[in-house]
Amino acid sequence: MMELLAPAGSLENAYFAFLYGADAIYLGGQDFSLRANAKNLSLDEIAELTQYAHQLGKKVYVAVNIVFHDEDFAGLDDYLISLADAQVDAIIVSDISVVKRVAELKLKLEIHLSTQASALNSKTVQFWQKLGVKRIVLAREASRENIISIKKNTGIDLECFIHGAMCTSFSGKCVLSNYVTGRDANRGGCAQICRWNFKIDGDTDLVITPKDLNMVSYIEDMMKIGINSFKIEGRMRSIYYVATVILVYRRLIDKILNHTLTAKETTYYLNILNRCANRDSAPQFYNGLPSDKEQYFNGREEVSNQDFLGLVLDYDAKTSFVKIEERNFFKVGDTVQFFGPETPTFDYKIMAIFDENMQKIDTARHPQMICYLKVDRPLAKYDMMRLKTFDIV
Repeated sequence: MMELLAPAGSLENAYFAFLYGADAIYLGGQDFSLRANAKNLSLDEIAELTQYAHQLGKKVYVAVNIVFHDEDFAGLDDYLISLADAQVDAIIVSDISVVKRVAELKLKLEIHLSTQASALNSKTVQFWQKLGVKRIVLAREASRENIISIKKNTGIDLECFIHGAMCTSFSGKCVLSNYVTGRDANRGGCAQICRWNFKIDGDTDLVITPKDLNMVSYIEDMMKIGINSFKIEGRMRSIYYVATVILVYRRLIDKILNHTLTAKETTYYLNILNRCANRDSAPQFYNGLPSDKEQYFNGREEVSNQDFLGLVLDYDAKTSFVKIEERNFFKVGDTVQFFGPETPTFDYKIMAIFDENMQKIDTARHPQMICYLKVDRPLAKYDMMRLKTFDIV
């Protein structure tokens, strides 16, 4: 089994993740999850989404991965029973008490160990195996040698992060947010203090944040050493981010399996991913301890781009008009790109824009306004339009 696993901070993100090629999604409910600021899903929404995923032959995993204090156990039993009734494919946990409670309640819930548990060695993994854990989400700090050793000595399913934000501390061990703001990072309230700029010597910026994780160059090697699930970070991200990142890794993995991936394509995928996140990225711990090249120290720029221009809502093959929901400013004369799960990426120069009344306009400048373009290549609902920043390979 080889799985591409996507984040889903909302019901909308979940549907886009599946559409753009994810084999499974992970999400948080409205309790017991480490992304308190994500929209998260109600139990009814989790049940609805799980049923939908199973119709597609795909899976849903639910995070129940906070570090529990005594007062947090209120309602846990009912919550776990509801997740079992919803037939979710697994829960992701970090606290041993949750593992034991599932067993005591005799629930049919597969258990995956969260990255928050910082599993980095075979002995730790064997301990969790004996408790009934079926998959280990390895610590983000796991090296290639760690992964090979754990796989060899345990044979357990392994899930590894391949893309997204990194923690400046070991995952699950940071207390910066608690100390500075009183918000508990390990119970869902992280204020991301490591992203702040600190002043030293009066006016010099100091930051302590790592660059993002990006494993494009090592996916083939990870496939060979036995990783079962390739995980994307980003439950707080937009549908554009989720769609773009999932589609890139979907095409990358498929090309590796088909032995058709070229060096030019790899470079192109790297460019698209780096542009999508607006942050520098690196393989981080995979080939050894990160150096100064994998870390920000003296300031950084994270200027939010406006590449996501529009979402395709409909396409009329008879008239060649595509109905667009605008997301960022675009105008006549711009060169853009369309892409989608079944639509090969292609360039398009905007020669005319029409409003809802089919009157010509020069610009689309109001977010979520409806407009029309005449495009002579077929498009599908929920394809996307972005600013052209790189030539297609």
